[in-house]
Amino acid sequence: MTSDHPTDHETGLTRLRRSLDLLWGHTGKDRPARGPKRGLTLQQIVVTAVALADREGLAALSMRRVAAELGVGTMSLYRYVPGKDELVALMVDHVQDPAGDEPDSPVHQDWTGLLETVAERTWELYTGHAWLIQVNTARPVIGPRSMAWLDRALGALEGLPLSGQEKMAVLTGLEHLVLGAARTHVLHHQAAQHSGVSDKEFWSTQEPYMVRGMEEGAFPRLAGLPEDSFAGDAVEALRFAVRALLDGFRRLVEERTAD
Repeated sequence: MTSDHPTDHETGLTRLRRSLDLLWGHTGKDRPARGPKRGLTLQQIVVTAVALADREGLAALSMRRVAAELGVGTMSLYRYVPGKDELVALMVDHVQDPAGDEPDSPVHQDWTGLLETVAERTWELYTGHAWLIQVNTARPVIGPRSMAWLDRALGALEGLPLSGQEKMAVLTGLEHLVLGAARTHVLHHQAAQHSGVSDKEFWSTQEPYMVRGMEEGAFPRLAGLPEDSFAGDAVEALRFAVRALLDGFRRLVEERTAD
């Protein structure tokens, strides 16, 4: 027996195709899906949605709120974007920054330095648009700007003795490291905002309990650390971790080059 109602599978595929059509311009650039143009462009809608999410987070994003920001009726927006899922896909691609110089002959340059730059820009992306951390990108909807960014990042590895899978593993490992650090950084700031408790108050309240535990000999390794061990800057900590990760990949490349 068949049902007249679409399944979750059919609905998911429909949304995916709609998102891809919008991302790749298959519905017509800056034109609504139907009817005459009414003074809006898809670019305006996406830029407005990004600004709203940057200010208030992804939870605040809705078609109604974006329409209000633009000073139009909600139904006007649906003529350009079918729904919130498709809008978020457009937003994710929009904030990617593929601009910059194309890496050239990385084998003869500091290719790890190029990847350090990729890591820095990825950090800026996630911390500058904190709502991105809430988007499930395990299966990303790929648009042209996202592909351009990946293509440029791959340029840093061009000519190295790595397979295609290994090149993707390098970039994926770097992405995961930066994303984890950025998530912790963003949640750290959000915790202070949402709780109303400053960092100083938070840690000074816990300090007597931790000190007592260490004085009783329960945590000898923690007690043996210098006092400034937990006072590191988040960006510097990330740079240290990125350099260590890339040093490992560099050794692999050097070993293969020497063979």
